[in-house]
Amino acid sequence: MTTAFDPIVLGGTRLANRVVMAPMTRSRAFGPGAEPTELMARYYAQRAGAGLIVTEGVQPSMVGQGYPDTPGLHTPGQVRAWRTVTDAVHRAGGVMFAQLMHTGRIGHPSLLPDGLVPVAPSAVAARGRVFTHQGPKDFVTPRELDEAEIRRTVADFANAAHNAVEAGFDGVEIHGANGYLIHQFLADNTNLRTDAWGAGTEGRIRFAVEVVTVVAEAIGGRRVGLRISPGNPYNDIVEDDPGEVHGALLDRIAGLDLAYLHLMEGPDAELTSRLRTAWPGTFVLNPFTHPDATGPDALKLIEDGSADMVAYGALFLANPDLPRRLAAGGPFNAPDQSTFYGGDHRGYTDYPTLTA
Repeated sequence: MTTAFDPIVLGGTRLANRVVMAPMTRSRAFGPGAEPTELMARYYAQRAGAGLIVTEGVQPSMVGQGYPDTPGLHTPGQVRAWRTVTDAVHRAGGVMFAQLMHTGRIGHPSLLPDGLVPVAPSAVAARGRVFTHQGPKDFVTPRELDEAEIRRTVADFANAAHNAVEAGFDGVEIHGANGYLIHQFLADNTNLRTDAWGAGTEGRIRFAVEVVTVVAEAIGGRRVGLRISPGNPYNDIVEDDPGEVHGALLDRIAGLDLAYLHLMEGPDAELTSRLRTAWPGTFVLNPFTHPDATGPDALKLIEDGSADMVAYGALFLANPDLPRRLAAGGPFNAPDQSTFYGGDHRGYTDYPTLTA
């Protein structure tokens, strides 16, 4: 029987175990130009016992930033700063992918320089508010991307993937979930286009297919993962038939020999099973455990074949040595939600590890 503590080969790289540190925004890139800091290097190196670390969302372009103090991968300074992080993780024996996340309409002009405004497939504002340095603000109506801008945005993902490899990352995860730009192209209420980037299922999946394809061409498919969250209403997303759209997406990219598919599961377990069966490669599952965080019981998903790897978010945030604790059956530190976003080392690098 396969367990979470057995090694696995991912895109040609041998991982020590099947426990994934899920991507989690922490908003601590306080360096100049949205650059990672030494504190971030310490944070990730502490968690190098993961089979795979996936970073917080990293914007592939300036306009792709939707939250305060999130890091980028689109300038030489950011590449140099990330090299400090990847070197620290590799010295500690870890494997690390950068998550490329363009937030699309989720953001605010006050977070962007030079008069930029958030962009999206269609000019439809999200309901809700976003946190800024000036406090919470209503989402604005985004500017609809034209054909040339869509193609430049696709190229931005490929350039960021090149930068990730230059910065020492072992690969990248493309964020196609949680209501951000790629998910906005897939969803019914955010993509109202009638052209080839929106009409019908083929139109809805086109942006995602092209992003994944050019990134795979840029750095090799075995260095690329894709994260999806079909049916997830987060960030005001509505999908009439997420199974059809995401099934078609997987059909189109199945031949690219990607490192993995990362599913952020919703309450539809039957859809999870369908996508697991449809995907020909490594299947990473962030299981649906709402309202609780993913816990030790999720390890059984590897044992019963539901997943090849399991991703942990909040529990990894609070337990730098999570694989060791899972193997021992605990105990587990409780995460402090008041320190999730922004701040200093408190609630970031000061969670204790097991002493014995």
